[in-house]
Amino acid sequence: MTTITELLACADEVSGTATAPVAAAPGVGPLLPVVGASTTVPLVDGTSRTYANLDCAASAPALESVAARVAEVLPLYASVHRGAGYLSQVSTALYEASRQAVARFVGAREDDVCVITRNTTDSLNLLAGVVPDGGRVLVLDVEHHANLLPWVQRGTGAHAGETRTATVLALRPTVAQTLAALREELARTPYALLALTGASNVTGEALPLAEVVALAHATGTRVAVDGAQLVPHRGFSLAATGVDYVAFSGHKTYAPYGAGALVGRRDWLDTGTPYLAGGGAVRDVRADRTLWQPAPARHEAGSPNVIGAIALAQACDTLAELPAGALEAHEQALRTRLVEGLATIDGVRVARIWPDSTDPVGVVTFTVGDLNPGLVAAYLSAEHGIGVRDGRFCAHPLLAHLGASQGAVRASIGVGTTAEHVDRLVTALAALVARGTGAGYEVVDGCWSVVDDPRPLVEVRGLDHLAATAAAACGPAVDD
Repeated sequence: MTTITELLACADEVSGTATAPVAAAPGVGPLLPVVGASTTVPLVDGTSRTYANLDCAASAPALESVAARVAEVLPLYASVHRGAGYLSQVSTALYEASRQAVARFVGAREDDVCVITRNTTDSLNLLAGVVPDGGRVLVLDVEHHANLLPWVQRGTGAHAGETRTATVLALRPTVAQTLAALREELARTPYALLALTGASNVTGEALPLAEVVALAHATGTRVAVDGAQLVPHRGFSLAATGVDYVAFSGHKTYAPYGAGALVGRRDWLDTGTPYLAGGGAVRDVRADRTLWQPAPARHEAGSPNVIGAIALAQACDTLAELPAGALEAHEQALRTRLVEGLATIDGVRVARIWPDSTDPVGVVTFTVGDLNPGLVAAYLSAEHGIGVRDGRFCAHPLLAHLGASQGAVRASIGVGTTAEHVDRLVTALAALVARGTGAGYEVVDGCWSVVDDPRPLVEVRGLDHLAATAAAACGPAVDD
């Protein structure tokens, strides 16, 4: 396996735009051990292969350190904050220590607050509810739905009657032009908040944060970053960037136990409408009035996800222990290897938002000629043991802008990804273009599947009706 020292060296070699054959690129092993790295899956030809998980942008596998930490603390699990028992006190201490670790991982300032949530979507919906009444919000149409719908859906549901409004700014052909459009819009209209992605879940690209923050703060506008793809892949610091809020998910940060976080300025979170109404969020309740806690308790009503918070904290600590630049080097080596490999295959087109964007994270979306993305993904799984994502990735406006309204295929890299995974994908796609599929495929209830699929189910309790369940969940509208 490639060492971190070798990895950092090879990253410099492959950071350009050379078109050398894939076979000439240096080998890259996993950066960190993940659970299930050696899992084998059956293929339609009766053989099996080690699973190549290239769908980390949707949900990343658990780090082995996370699984070990969860096993360690499960015997200590009990109620938190309101229990007098010894294990309740231990669990409370672990939960609050986890909050501190998560805040530390994203460079929280001394007066910032960390709210434990379910995921990025949950975090951004929470933030949408605390923007001061009357405050305008600016977003780009490049956003994942988690950072689009909470703002444009104002005035309905939980936030009915509020008077905030959102403006969706159309992206421009280049980064420079998009920044200029942002500058013009921020100068023309007062905004309370600018919400933008830290890295696109479709292409891995982003606007330069330092410039965006400077533009926004110059007009008194706060900045919230959807860090779902940025935080696990590049690291991030609120203090260093000046960003006001960041949201991210545990299940994309190698801690798939249902926790996420919103970290940022305390004032809005202390005074905004509580996200949930219930126990733990209140100081005192009477029939005619309620006194709410300040943040973070104000937004964490009910029994919190203690194990999820501990898992997320462990993932953050493990990633933080990596040498500086290791994450970037690992992803850059593999992403370059993948993009260069795809460029050798006739008909494969890699999606880009801006030609002048730099340093994308390890997310690569592409189309394969006129082939349906669902068919391509089903083929890669059934005949090569490769997991990718197909569809519109909960970013419908962006896919339309990229000319892929019917969807595309996305391969995404994580700390457990290896050069073999990338090479297998490139080889499989080249074979598909040259010879077609080896099995027959059909659409059943909107889901591409193998005709008379001979693959046996994994022997795990609860999988007796896997095929029917999967078909029911599939369809043209299914995304991340």
